[in-house]
Amino acid sequence: MKKIVLTGGGTAGHVTPNIALMPALREKGYEISYIGSYDGIERRLIEELGVPYYGISSGKLRRYFDLKNFSDPFKVIKGYFEARKLLKKIKPDVVFSKGGFVTVPVVLAAKHCHIPAIIHESDMTPGLANKLAIPSAYKVCHNFPETANYLPQGKAVLSGSPIRQELLTGSRMKGLQICGFSADKPVLLVIGGSLGAAAINEAVRKALPMLLPSYQIIHICGNGKVDTSIKDVQGYIQFDYVKEELSDLLAAADVVISRAGSNAICEFLALKKPNILIPLPAGASRGDQILNASSFEKQGFSYLLPEENVNDETLVKAVNIVFENRENYIQAMQSNPASNAIPVIVNLCEKAVKAHKIH
Repeated sequence: MKKIVLTGGGTAGHVTPNIALMPALREKGYEISYIGSYDGIERRLIEELGVPYYGISSGKLRRYFDLKNFSDPFKVIKGYFEARKLLKKIKPDVVFSKGGFVTVPVVLAAKHCHIPAIIHESDMTPGLANKLAIPSAYKVCHNFPETANYLPQGKAVLSGSPIRQELLTGSRMKGLQICGFSADKPVLLVIGGSLGAAAINEAVRKALPMLLPSYQIIHICGNGKVDTSIKDVQGYIQFDYVKEELSDLLAAADVVISRAGSNAICEFLALKKPNILIPLPAGASRGDQILNASSFEKQGFSYLLPEENVNDETLVKAVNIVFENRENYIQAMQSNPASNAIPVIVNLCEKAVKAHKIH
């Protein structure tokens, strides 16, 4: 039995790609264990799947001043020794790290134990946690061609991001039925993220009179962001959040409007969904969504609409352009080699295991 330790946490985006890998890893005969933080979101998500879960101490390393900067390095050091002890107990053949600060001590401990560690970097430029871990990595998978410029020569592998396979099995007709929509009018799906996006929500609602004559609209607004004053409008439906229905709603969509988080846009790429990306502005993040969206626009996968330019008129213009040129976007996505990451990453794990056994 081959053994693998998966690690990643802090946000769901650092966990769901690991979950997406699990069925293919099991098919290849891997026994899977997971190392995360004591009480992060990853603990609940992984334990629900019945995968053995081990918690370690985790501290966040910040680029800005915070009193916790004085205590968190000690948490990371503690996590490193806990991770070393766990790896010696589990004896994995390979470690796969999806990112987040909890992964730094795990990857460093893997190097100490002579276990190959494969890292996945979602964004165009490596975040701080991965920057610290990359020198100890066997290989570094990434989503964007440009990311190779920021990685050590010989370590970079353009893989794309592992996608939950259930997203690929959605039913267009079921999605239309959920919304009460007809099959003879195109569908626009708006996703603002789990917290919603006020600028996107406002622009969509203002644009409804211009959009509804031509499109049916599914609007996932974010928790608590549904506008109850807009009710019983033919061809427009609001959700605060969707889970199981998402695959069917994506299948029903002809065009998607979204933020530019790396996991989400890689899902649109895998599903070949023409999309309009409205990235988080630089002031609200480290600017990674802007870089992600710029790369996808350059590769012909997406239409980039900066948030500062968003209003009802620019949104309607973007929707019309993308819908009219949707075949060009689909063709560009079909020719992309990084649209099916799971076999690439599993193959890398196999190579790492062979290298480890020879060592």
